[in-house]
Amino acid sequence: MPQALEKCKSNLLAKWSKDPASRPAPREKGQKPEEQAFSGFVFKIHANMNPKHRDRIAFVRLCSGRFTRGMRLWHVRAGRQFAVHTPVLFLARERELAEEAYAGDILGIPNHGLLRIGDTLTEGEDLTFVGVPSFAPEIVRRVRLTDAMKAKKLKEALQQMSEEGVVQVFRPRDGSPALVGVVGQLQLDVLKARLDAEYGLPVDFDISEFQLARWFSFEERKAIEAFIAANSSSIADDVDGDPVFLAKNQFYLDYARERNEGIAFASVKDVKKARK
Repeated sequence: MPQALEKCKSNLLAKWSKDPASRPAPREKGQKPEEQAFSGFVFKIHANMNPKHRDRIAFVRLCSGRFTRGMRLWHVRAGRQFAVHTPVLFLARERELAEEAYAGDILGIPNHGLLRIGDTLTEGEDLTFVGVPSFAPEIVRRVRLTDAMKAKKLKEALQQMSEEGVVQVFRPRDGSPALVGVVGQLQLDVLKARLDAEYGLPVDFDISEFQLARWFSFEERKAIEAFIAANSSSIADDVDGDPVFLAKNQFYLDYARERNEGIAFASVKDVKKARK
């Protein structure tokens, strides 16, 4: 067993706990925790943990290797390196500066929007962990500001909330107001409360003409461009800039599928590869 895992086992709690599990990845046997090279993925983003400082922390699950403070990590999606100088470990409400961490640990990395849910971090390998899905919303609403002068601030707030995973934001390509997608009414209540408390943005929600949002794909790039051009009023971009088809109901979705041979609509978007 590698030295890193041996050190973990010296802790009494770790001695009785299970070993870190392997993670699925697009390679022959996935990523094993006993591998020496560092790897991990972002599974949660939390913004405004301290509202006075507008901090933003990405929670990273370490999948293999050893992390040390100041280490330079490869951000696969962005295709760049960055140094981690102030990583933190959490225990309930307490946090402490992390000098090192091992496979199975949860590490907090403060950042200013660089990291998103599903991002993979390595020591240099272009590896992307799979199995971090984004589900299509069950409720779609338009956000209405009570103060139209704060539109820019609302755009920034919704971007942060969507990257955190609180809500999905779809920005129509025809220039109409942004749509938010949630899986339940409670999410709308949480979004409204947080926008008011953390950003000073009282908002309401209006019923949208769209009920469904689906990611779509064709085998040929030209077919995608043609579909977008023919349905420009029903196309929006998600937080990653990927196109989404907005349908008024299931009938319109089925109609679009019948009229466009080779199209595939997806209600789950899986982070599988780097988005350039």
